[in-house]
Amino acid sequence: QVQLEESGGGVAQPGGSLRLSCVASGTIGGIYPMSWHRQAPGKRSELIATDTGDGRSFYADSVKGRFTISRGSAENTVNLHMSHLEFEDTAIYYCSLRVLGVGNAPYDYWGQGTQVTVSS
Repeated sequence: QVQLEESGGGVAQPGGSLRLSCVASGTIGGIYPMSWHRQAPGKRSELIATDTGDGRSFYADSVKGRFTISRGSAENTVNLHMSHLEFEDTAIYYCSLRVLGVGNAPYDYWGQGTQVTVSS
């Protein structure tokens, strides 16, 4: 069983920075993508950044140039450095990890989420 735990959320001012971390525990092998998502009040969940595990990363247009996803020193961690924060970045942030299950069907594990609030 894989479990994910996020940390690092909190309150920041517009233009400020925050760093989120996510640690995956359990038996994980091979290369696997880890991602960050967010859900703002009254809005749909948004995939904002993915690290594929093999050197590639992808970003949503809404965060491109402001957020950076990276793997931690341990392979089972992923970080999200957020800078130039905007009010619209206020949301619950979730990390996910994708594995291939039976028949190579993708399966995502999710963390419980961490709140990020941008407020002056």
